[in-house]
Amino acid sequence: MAENPQNQVLTPKQVPVVNAWAWIVSGFYLFKANPAMWIILLVIYLAIMIPLSLLPGIGSVVSTLLAPVFAAGMMWGCQALTRNQDLEINHLFEGFKKNTAQLITVGGIYMVGLLVIAVFVVLALDKQTIELLVQGKDLSPEQADAMLLPILIAMLFIMPILMAYWFAPILAGLHNLSAVDAMKLSFVACLTNMLPFLLYGLIFMVLLIIAIIPFGLGLVLVVPLMMTSLYTSYADIFSIENPN
Repeated sequence: MAENPQNQVLTPKQVPVVNAWAWIVSGFYLFKANPAMWIILLVIYLAIMIPLSLLPGIGSVVSTLLAPVFAAGMMWGCQALTRNQDLEINHLFEGFKKNTAQLITVGGIYMVGLLVIAVFVVLALDKQTIELLVQGKDLSPEQADAMLLPILIAMLFIMPILMAYWFAPILAGLHNLSAVDAMKLSFVACLTNMLPFLLYGLIFMVLLIIAIIPFGLGLVLVVPLMMTSLYTSYADIFSIENPN
């Protein structure tokens, strides 16, 4: 069992399904504690990541590798708020000071996993179908049907990757775990709480739909809420009151 730097065993517990709503409510209160700073952090994050992702050839690689580093930084910000401390811009960059290599490795493992699945889908399709997709042209009914099975299989394998990734930045960041240990523990935590996460995902689907209706302005609330509720779900599942 993985341990944090203070030799406390991190053991994910199974929580009631309704806790999914509690994560979101608690996350909202973390957002409400300093909404202006959360919006500033979001703007800074996007101002960095969007240009990085557009770099020719390496953009998607760099942004994927750095995403866990910034995610961990936001988790340090959430931790500060739970301790009645100020949320600061510096929190966003905390992951560049602590366990950075392992946080980047989390992004690397995640990226490789998605790449393997993407290669599988491409290899499962015939050349003509791939060419039509690249050109943005319509597929025949037969070609569309042939895509269904590879896509379903890909979705099946993507889920474990997402489960391993979900808590990995916070576990590698706040608890100084290795990337592999963090992803293993994240997978176990998500697997143990499949039903709460299903409800959590459904709620956020509704929130995202509502958020984009007023010209996408609601995303200013919903995107930070995703981060703060990630922290509250972690605190609930790992029984964290005041993590070190």
